[in-house]
Amino acid sequence: MTTNLERPQRIEARLREGLEAVFVEVLDESHLHAGHAGAQSGRGHFRVTVVSPRFRDLSAVQAQRLVFEVLAEEMESFIHALAMRTVIPEDWEPSSGSQ
Repeated sequence: MTTNLERPQRIEARLREGLEAVFVEVLDESHLHAGHAGAQSGRGHFRVTVVSPRFRDLSAVQAQRLVFEVLAEEMESFIHALAMRTVIPEDWEPSSGSQ
């Protein structure tokens, strides 16, 4: 069982490995959803930014599907909601990572 503190690290590791990501930021926003039905089950809300060459030539929807494929196990176990920003390295501006 993954603890709440390990969840962002596990998400980051999966995205880096599965997508050959050059940058990953994972924010746990579960505390913003206290009382929400998904939060009551113990599953969390996360926001990720992923920069990967694997997104090249993909539509935004295709890139998001790829993220969901990589995180399939986590989606079944501890992610209730996932907001994401997918970027190719050529379009990445590091100072914009937390926006």
